[in-house]
Amino acid sequence: MAEKIPKSNTHGTSPGARSPFDRRLKRKQKNWAALQPAKYEYLRDEVRDGAVTFPLALDLGCGRGYIAQHLNQEVIEKLVQVDIAENVFKNTVESDIPTVSVVADEEFLPFKEDTFDLVVSSLSLHWVNDLPKAFREIHHVLKPDGVFIGAMFGGDTLYELRCSLQLAELEREGGFSPHVSPFVAVSDLGHLLARAGFNTLTVDTDEIQVNYPGLFEVMEDLQGMGESNCSWNRKPLLHRDTMLAAAAIYREMYGNSDGSVPATFQIFYMIGWKFHESQAKPAQRGSATVSLADLAKIDKFLHQK
Repeated sequence: MAEKIPKSNTHGTSPGARSPFDRRLKRKQKNWAALQPAKYEYLRDEVRDGAVTFPLALDLGCGRGYIAQHLNQEVIEKLVQVDIAENVFKNTVESDIPTVSVVADEEFLPFKEDTFDLVVSSLSLHWVNDLPKAFREIHHVLKPDGVFIGAMFGGDTLYELRCSLQLAELEREGGFSPHVSPFVAVSDLGHLLARAGFNTLTVDTDEIQVNYPGLFEVMEDLQGMGESNCSWNRKPLLHRDTMLAAAAIYREMYGNSDGSVPATFQIFYMIGWKFHESQAKPAQRGSATVSLADLAKIDKFLHQK
């Protein structure tokens, strides 16, 4: 059973270039989604992963405990679960490891420096307004030689839905507003992690494609996941004719032969370590004893052997 401690403040923001998301709205969306059936959690189940053994770990944007349910005390001795939505802790899945629940914003972590051996985050960080600050917060709470393992949605996520809605709005209303939230580019991730202080970085990408009966089912599942758009400049409502046109465009442009439509979710995976003296270090510049120019002589050397 989870031990609960008082929640920290969740900071609101106002519209602007540096704050594209309404975090209070996102909290409401996630609170609503946390009370819905678990049938919407298939993406988080797909993305989950295990690790090695860590005495104290932090699960950032934990949701109902998608990661915790696949861990045991041989992997993690104690897990602190953090989410911006308090309702997720009313409907958590069972776990074999002791957990502590904290309501907090990813950009304002209420923990001391050098606290955790491991920080994990699965499909949560794409909603933060200040991703560089969130990475700095994660680095701050990690112990030296601690590791951050994260997964977040990438820029090609839901491109089918985005294009269909934009084309339908242009056709029916003469312009369009964003209906799918902006995502970070994979080319920026490594740079942002390095600026936050992480080293020995690994960044990888993957795609998960899910087939749906149509556009309306895609949007229903996004709402059930708590993944509805919360951008400040979102359009609150779409006209019925525009939605029907978008559904037809979606099916025409991307539809499968069986009548279903695909929705693509691009996932960025990242690993970064906090520096420790015991970690391997690159050799000093100019200390090499072999020149790359010698590679051209390999064939000659092998034939001599």
